[in-house]
Order: sequence, then structure tokens, then C-alpha cells
Amino acid sequence: MQETIIIVDFGSQYTQLIARRLRELNVYCEIQPFHNVNPKDANVKGYILSGSPHSVLEENAPLPPSIAFDAGVPILGVCYGAQHLAHRAGGTVQKSEVREYGRANLGFIDDTNPLVQGISKGSQVWMSHGDTIKELPEGYKIIASTEDVAVAAFHIDGTQTFGIQFHPEVYHSTDGILLLGNFVVDICKCACDWTPAAFVEETVDNLRQTVGNGKVVMGLSGGVDSTVAAVLLDKAIGNRLHCIFVNNGLLRKNEFESVLEQYKHMGLNVKGVDASERFLTQLKGESEPEAKRKIIGRVFIEVFDDEAKRIEGVDFLAQGTIYPDVIESVSSGGPSVTIKSHHNVGGLPDFMTLKIVEPLRLLFKDEVRRVGASLGISPQLLGRHPFPGPGLAIRILGDITPEKVRILQDVDDIFIQGLREENLYDNVWQAGAILLPVQSVGVMGDERTYEQVVALRAVESTDGMTADWVHLPYDFLARTSNRIINRVKGVNRVVYDISSKPPATIEWE
Repeated sequence: MQETIIIVDFGSQYTQLIARRLRELNVYCEIQPFHNVNPKDANVKGYILSGSPHSVLEENAPLPPSIAFDAGVPILGVCYGAQHLAHRAGGTVQKSEVREYGRANLGFIDDTNPLVQGISKGSQVWMSHGDTIKELPEGYKIIASTEDVAVAAFHIDGTQTFGIQFHPEVYHSTDGILLLGNFVVDICKCACDWTPAAFVEETVDNLRQTVGNGKVVMGLSGGVDSTVAAVLLDKAIGNRLHCIFVNNGLLRKNEFESVLEQYKHMGLNVKGVDASERFLTQLKGESEPEAKRKIIGRVFIEVFDDEAKRIEGVDFLAQGTIYPDVIESVSSGGPSVTIKSHHNVGGLPDFMTLKIVEPLRLLFKDEVRRVGASLGISPQLLGRHPFPGPGLAIRILGDITPEKVRILQDVDDIFIQGLREENLYDNVWQAGAILLPVQSVGVMGDERTYEQVVALRAVESTDGMTADWVHLPYDFLARTSNRIINRVKGVNRVVYDISSKPPATIEWE
């Protein structure tokens, strides 16, 4: 039975980061909303109570589940979680006179306490809270303080329950990973055996048991998630996995052919279906972004269903769903919410009557790449930039035409190949080009032109939740602009997007 740390989510923007840090320590953890914590059959070694945008002083403040306190395992409260531990036992929590946000340093540390052992005095931590613990209940002992926050960390005497006012999961808390390691290894006694190799072995065994002698159909996108999921399934059931790679006419230049060739070398059972004309016909005249997404989703379902019906005896549908998709589908405040109107194969209708298998639903993106590496998938494929499900449709602002697709594919190809040739590709999390619904005046030779404008976009990020624009070298941008204007008929101006997320998004639509 897998050792598990359960992270109780109260809606903090940092909750996923806690999970990612624990996974870096090879400790398996699950994020569960505070109102629906269910350890199932897991071997729960501890609970972490997350931060929250709420205040414990609110009348209907979210409460930790009683099961966390009844289980007899260690508990770590982070920010809101720590305030709740103090508040529920009669301590004093009040609004901070000045909102405590940003870097601080630990001026006092009880280095005999197992939670903060090994952390140096002066260690930088990250504060982000509007309430402060002013008085601790009886039996609560301060184990760390900063200049402005007396109760930066505490321990309840005679228990394995701790609270910290700062966020150890963020990069700015320099010894945060050490503190989390102290909690899960020394206090919770986790074995730290959640490794890519262990995941592959366990997942392949589970897939064999789940699928039995059945057949699985899967829509491949050419991206990291669906490819790793397919390789895991192939390892489990071989040619009883039937993969379908659909060309929606909105892929990158020559991508349909190159990805099929790549899959062929990997030994996957893949059928390529060129439905580009069908997609482009359905998109004709539509310029509204969400409408374009829904058309693409609907047509994909139709094409995929047509092809799946050609395979006799299919019992299962495989999807490349990863853990952030699972987490984001459940609101910490209550019912499920729809995050994306089109994600991979998501949203297939009930009439397909297939059971779902999701080999990667427990993994974050960086873990997917590590698992892929352990499976021998090429670094080039694993390092591929994310690409939107609707493809170039949401990078062509306005209506879609074959000519606009041709222009953007050529521009995108020059940009991406340039990044590769100048060893910049791996320094960028995602890059692409956007065709703007704007024409501008230019001069080519002795003639006046009035042609399209394209924007180049390159961002650095960890998971796409936040992103900053990449400071690509000016000479590279100059060469790229020159190549695009000289080689792509219909473009006479190139701009570079220097917006961060937030407030902008990575994609323009």
C-alpha cells in the first residue's frame, strides 16, 4: 500500500507547490479539498493543512476535517492551517496591522526541534498573510520567529502537530525543502520510494489488471503527456492499444508526417487520420475564440468516434490527463468547475460507452517527463514545448482560412527552428507565433505593401500557471524578423510580445 501524505486544500494559490516539493523528495502525496477528504485505503503518514485566501476569523471559515486529527498521524499547518490550529485551541489570531507579505528572516530557531532542525538562523522565508497569531494556547511552544512575526513556527507539546506562518513550498523560502523533508522523513517516517521506476512498474501492473484482455483506443496529440501515456500502455498491453493521431489542419508545419514517423520508430500502433479539410470547412467564417474551440472539440469527437468504430472490441478509452487537470476540476470551495472547453480527448460523449484509463492522472508535468526518460523516450520529444489542443486556431486571431494557416505555419517554423539552431529552445518553456488581424504599410523594393503583422511569443514558466516573457537576444530577434519578412509571402511586420502572465495569458485567445 502506497505511503501517502494528504494535503488538505483550503484554496491557497501555493497548494500545488507543496505537492510538487514533496514529490521532489520522492514522497507520494494527494491534494484533497477540505470538505471532501477521503484517505480511502491509503497508508496515510501525515496531513498538511494548506494556506487559504480565507481568514479563520470569518463566520464560515473552512474547517479542517476531523479525520486529520483523529488519525493519530503528524500534522503540519501552513499559514491558514497554522492559524486554525492556534485558533481552535483558544489562541488569539487577529488582523495584522500591516499585511505581512514577502521576504523575512528567521531571527530565532529552536534547532533542537525536529521540524526546524538544520535550518540556520537568518534563513529567508516567504510570508503571505493578512492575519497574525498573537497568542498561542497553553502547551504550544514557539520554535521559530522573525523580527516582525513572533510566532513564525510552533509545536504542540506532546504531539506531532506543528504550525508555520510562512510558506516553505515557495522558491523564496531558502530552507523550505529542508523543513518539508524534516516533516515527511523524520517526523512522518516516509520511505521516500515514490520514484519514476517505481511508478512505471506499479502503473504497468495496474494497467494489465484493469484492461485484462481488452482493447484500448487513444487519441495522440504528439505532445509529452499523451506520448508517455501511450508508451506505458504499450508496455502493458502491446498491440491491443490502438492509437489515433488526427491532423486537424492546425498543426505546426509538417508536424503530422514527422510525428507519425517518430511514433513509428517507437513501435507504437498508430493510425494517422488527415481530417484537415473537415476541420477547416467547419471553422470557415468563425472568429470568436470560444466558438472556434468548441467547433474543434466537436469535430475531433466526430472524427475520433468514426475511427474508433472501425476497431472491433474496444473496451477502454485512454487519456493523457495529468494531476493538475484532476486538481483543477474540483474547486476547494465546493462543486466541480469546468476549466477547459477542449483538453486532449476530454469531453467525449456518453454514446461512446468506453471505460476511461488515465495512466498519468497522479503526475505533474515535470514528473511525466522523468517517467518518460525512464521509459527511454527521446529527450527531444520529452523537451517539446506545450502546444494548445486547438492548435493554430487560437493563434490566428479572427477567422480561419487555409492561406492564414499557411502563413502562420511558415512563420512558426522559422521561429522554432531558429530557437533550435541557436540553442535557445531548451531555455524557453513555450514559444510560438500569432497572426494578428492587422495589416500594416511596408516597403519592399520600390513598392508599397499592405500586409499581415505577426507577433512572436516566448515565455519561461514551470507549469504555465504564471509565466514571464523570455529576454531573447536582440540579434536573434533581428535575424528571425528578417527571415520571416523575406521568406513568408504576406507578412511585412514582426513584433515581439513582452507581456507576463498575469496579467496577460500565454496564448492570445
